[in-house]
Amino acid sequence: MAQDASSRISGFHKMSPDERRDTVQRVAGLDAAAVGQLGKPGNLEGHVADHMIENMVATFAIPVGIATNMRVDGRDVLVPMATEESSVVAAVCNSARQCYEAGGFTTSVSGGEMIAQVQLVDVSDPQAARIRILERKAEVAALCDACDPMLVRLGGGFRDLEVRIVAAESGAMVVTHLIVDTRDAMGANTVNTMAERLAPFIEEWGGGKVSLRILSNLADRRLARARATWPLAAIGGAGVRDSMIAAYRFAAADPYRAATHNKGVMNGVSAVVLATGNDTRAVEAGAHAYAARDGRYTSLTTWEAAADGSLVGAIELPMAVGLVGGATKIHPTAQACLAILGVDTAAGLARVIAAVGLAQNFGAMKALVTVGIQQGHMGLHANNVAIAVGAVGDEVGALAAILVERRQVRQDVAAAELDRLRTRG
Repeated sequence: MAQDASSRISGFHKMSPDERRDTVQRVAGLDAAAVGQLGKPGNLEGHVADHMIENMVATFAIPVGIATNMRVDGRDVLVPMATEESSVVAAVCNSARQCYEAGGFTTSVSGGEMIAQVQLVDVSDPQAARIRILERKAEVAALCDACDPMLVRLGGGFRDLEVRIVAAESGAMVVTHLIVDTRDAMGANTVNTMAERLAPFIEEWGGGKVSLRILSNLADRRLARARATWPLAAIGGAGVRDSMIAAYRFAAADPYRAATHNKGVMNGVSAVVLATGNDTRAVEAGAHAYAARDGRYTSLTTWEAAADGSLVGAIELPMAVGLVGGATKIHPTAQACLAILGVDTAAGLARVIAAVGLAQNFGAMKALVTVGIQQGHMGLHANNVAIAVGAVGDEVGALAAILVERRQVRQDVAAAELDRLRTRG
C-alpha cells in the first residue's frame, strides 16, 4: 500500500465499481495496467485460459471484492476476495473494523516446508528397511536438490528425511517423507518431481516395491497463525462475548457443528486463495485434515476471554500458498490482486489469509449468537434473487429492499414484486 495509507475507507461499499477501482489504485499504489485488468468484465484472455486446462470452452467469472479495515502485523492492507457468496466480504470488513483500534491481527508462520511421500509396499523387513533408507540421507539430499538447482540457489531445497511404518490391512507400508523448503512457491510440482526421482532408489534400499509418490496436502510444517482481540465495547458487551465462546465450545466438542464452523472459516480463506491464483482444493484439504489431526474433527479456531474481559480469537492451519508458479504467475487478475495486497513472500500471503479466516469466523459466530445468520446473509442475497427474476439497473436495489422488508427473500415473491414495481413505474 501507499505510504501512510489506511484500510479504513469510509463508504467504500456505497461507491460504484469504477470509484472503488480508483480508490484501490490510490490506496494500493497500483499501476494503470493492473487497474485496467481489474476493470475487464471477463479479464482472462482466451489463449491464456486454453493453456491453463484441457478442453477449455469458456471462462467462469467470479466477483472479486475488497475487504477493508484489515490491519495485519501493524500494516494496513486491502484484501482481494473472489467469492460468489454474498455476505463473505462484508463479514470480514465488519469483523476487522471491530478489532482495528485494538491493533488488528498479529500473525506468524511455522516455515515453508512441504512433504512428499514415497510409499513402499511388499517389504519383508519394514523396520530394517526404514533404517536402511534413513542411512541414505546424504544421497537423498543430493538427488532431491539436483531436481531443482534454481530452488537451491534461492535458498530452498531438501531439508530433512523421515521414514514411517504405516500399518495397513495388506501389511506394513514403509512411507518415506521428503521435507523440502519450496520458498515462495506452493511447491507441488517440485516435491512431486523429487518423489518420482527417488522412487527407484527407495526400492533398491528398502527392498520392496514403490507404489505412490506424491506430495501431502497436510502441510503441517507450513502453518499460518493469526490472533486478534475484540474489546467488549466493540462487540456489544460481555453477553455477546460469552455466547460466542459457548458457540466455539460447541464446535470444539461436536464434529457436526465443527464442519459448519470451519466452513465459515474457509469462506474467507478460500476467497483469498482463489483471488491470488492459488490452489483452493489443496488448502481446504489441508485445513480439514489438520482439524482432525488428533483423531477427532474439531474447530480450527479458539476463542477465550482475556484478563480485561476482551474476546480473544486465534487460528492455526496449514497454508501452502505461493507467489510463483501455476495460475498465480500466469493469471493476470491474480497478479493484480497480489499487487493490491502488496505482499512479496509466500509467508506474507499466508499470514494475511490466516487473518481473514479468523475475521470470517468472528463475523459468522457473532451473527449466529445475536441477530441470526439469515438477517445479514439474506439481506445481501436479496440482490441475487432480484437479478435472478430479471431486475436490471435501479430495479435491483429497489426490489431487494422490498424483499428484505417483507422478510421473504424468495424468487416467487421477487417475481410478483418486480411486476408491481414495473406497473407502478
